[in-house]
Amino acid sequence: MPRFSTARNVILVAFLKSLPGSLLLSLALCAFAAPISAQVFPLGEGPWVFDTYSPPSQIRVSVIARGIEHPWGMAFLPDGDVLIAERKGTLRIIRKGDLDPNPVTGIPEIAFAEWGGLMDVVLHPQFDQNRYVYFTYTKSGEAPEGQDYWTTTALGRGRLNAERTALNDVEELLVTNGWSDVVGGHGSRLRFAPDGKLFMSSPFRRHPEAPQDPMSHIGKLLRLNDDGTPASDNPYIGNDAYQPEIWSMGHRAIEGMDFHPETGELWAAEHGPQGGDEVNIVQPTYNYGWPLVSFGRDYSGRPAAALEKPYAEGMVQPLLVWVPSIAPSGLMFYTGEYFPRWRNDLIVGGLMTGRIPGTGHLERVSFNVFGEIKRERLLEGLKQRIRDVQMGPDGHIYVLTEEVDGALLVIEPVALP
Repeated sequence: MPRFSTARNVILVAFLKSLPGSLLLSLALCAFAAPISAQVFPLGEGPWVFDTYSPPSQIRVSVIARGIEHPWGMAFLPDGDVLIAERKGTLRIIRKGDLDPNPVTGIPEIAFAEWGGLMDVVLHPQFDQNRYVYFTYTKSGEAPEGQDYWTTTALGRGRLNAERTALNDVEELLVTNGWSDVVGGHGSRLRFAPDGKLFMSSPFRRHPEAPQDPMSHIGKLLRLNDDGTPASDNPYIGNDAYQPEIWSMGHRAIEGMDFHPETGELWAAEHGPQGGDEVNIVQPTYNYGWPLVSFGRDYSGRPAAALEKPYAEGMVQPLLVWVPSIAPSGLMFYTGEYFPRWRNDLIVGGLMTGRIPGTGHLERVSFNVFGEIKRERLLEGLKQRIRDVQMGPDGHIYVLTEEVDGALLVIEPVALP
């Protein structure tokens, strides 16, 4: 039996339609922001020991550094120091385990950081020679008449100085054509491929028609040269009906990417709405369906997909699906020596489950030749939103919690293999 009668629904819809559009937007944003505006469950001091299963073992989780405000991405320097992007537009550095109180200077002005801001950060594959650091961020522009918000996603880079206190020679490499007056819908990941090309995910920006529009960067995975220009062997080079940077389309919000250690394929995790989070193996020219097909529901409770079904001819089915949503973030394959029974497992960060605060966690997913065989949830007891997860140069697993008092955590085995 429905919880609300049809008559009540009609009255509610009529009331909402009577509200000014700006008020409706404010209400929607407040509802969306509520779980992320405050740290509901403070992180303790640690360390913590958790049981893990399949195979049975224990892991130790320790705090490396804390006091990082809403971190979004991280990049390990060759000696183990860590660059961390804070959403508000600051680039921080952890030196020998201590968070430097002074941000790295040189990041350009960030637009409306509460809803976008500084996002991912990666090093150039030849960082030792060129010192290049790449980053994505929300960029503001001159708003159309009657609007006070006009942003898109941009890619920049700069050279990290020897003291690691500043980015010099900062340049804007790509400004996507995802300009919008709609607040939110941001999110971008960067990954360099083994061939030196740079993959950049472009967010959905809450424009439902754009991910299927080949002339829009919104809802696409872009493949670039290291100077931000389209790679010359991209699938749509020379096709005037497509933007030349496009590698694949029909994405909602890719916020995790890594290359499979054996096949070399690019795997990506993306947000669904209420349910319908996905992991896909991303191939050139493939269409991953958003918003025509989805396993999720809109925030109103209706099916999210325009076709109201999770599949359609010509649309790629996801490799993994989460219902309810876990809001997937960073993604990595484990290839180190400390967890030999986890080798080549996929580890995905999650911000929350079913939009309930305090339910962030990691998921470890194992596969065989036929596909997924098991999933294990990790770190649930910390009740933290997890924004990124990466294997460090030392072979341990590092986790960023996306909180007001965000932290960098390290996962180690209790007993060495």
